[in-house]
Amino acid sequence: MESNRLCELLRIRYPVIQAPMNWVSGAPLVATVSNAGGLGTLGPNAGATAIETDVGLTGERLRNQIRETRGLTAKPFAVNIAVGVGTGRQYSQRCVEVAIEEGIPVAVVSVGGPDVYTRALKGAGITVLHAVSTARHARKAAEVGVDGVICEGFEAGGHKGFTELTTFALIPMVADAVTIPIVAGGGIGDARGVLAAMALGADGVYMGTRFMVTRESNTHPSVKDAVVGGDDTCTTSLPKDMMLARDLKNRFTENYLEMKAAGASPKELREYLNEHSQFHAQAGGDAEGSEVCCGQVAGLIKDVVGAAEVIQEMVSTMPSSVNRLTSNIAAFL
Repeated sequence: MESNRLCELLRIRYPVIQAPMNWVSGAPLVATVSNAGGLGTLGPNAGATAIETDVGLTGERLRNQIRETRGLTAKPFAVNIAVGVGTGRQYSQRCVEVAIEEGIPVAVVSVGGPDVYTRALKGAGITVLHAVSTARHARKAAEVGVDGVICEGFEAGGHKGFTELTTFALIPMVADAVTIPIVAGGGIGDARGVLAAMALGADGVYMGTRFMVTRESNTHPSVKDAVVGGDDTCTTSLPKDMMLARDLKNRFTENYLEMKAAGASPKELREYLNEHSQFHAQAGGDAEGSEVCCGQVAGLIKDVVGAAEVIQEMVSTMPSSVNRLTSNIAAFL
């Protein structure tokens, strides 16, 4: 069997990484994905049902989730480190310390520069994947010494990039820019998406929304129902402090965009976001009046299944997808 360098790097069976999702990807989801051959990733506020503002307790919540995950799987898994800015940096710093103390195998670092934590994590023997949204950011991450880059296109849910680069355009650009393993995220939910990502130059895929709507995720049932009930245009892009995010269309996004168009100040917009945050949707069940980070792939999701079934279906349908592709490109061969 041909080797896959992402699988070799992470010591996993299939080049599929479950993306970390705030309030969603706790130990049961992470362990299920890892046991099924992918790489599960603990997200921010993993397994939590309340907002925690104490830095020390935030670290201990992560420690408990790491240990719970280890009790459910002997396979590799990852922890998300959201770098953050300002006072938010103290939380990520504590999470890095806990991750090192617990000897996690992989860190998925996002929402910040690669020069902040890469050296400390790699010095502790942790494999580092860094999330980027442009080829320039990918080159910088490679220069700093990360082991691989995760490239999220504009289709991705909760996207925190500064551009509207889509996965289809971004991945080939990054493939031309770096030699380290590349993981494609945004718009991928089945074997067809995996195959397309690899054709573009990726070594593996990064999937959030499809795993958000699984039995093992901590997503509130009302949110799962809202995603399953969505169609091909059920998401929208929201500008947030010069960054772009993708959410499920609902009353929250409608109000936010109206406020933005009416000239609401950054302070007013932040206050509205805080009052109708992902916590209120994912933990509280307010799928209509609060923010639901969700990728465009939502239009492909028609049911709530087990996380292992998501991977198994990709594996079982890959041969037919490959055959269809081979047939279609025969004219070029």
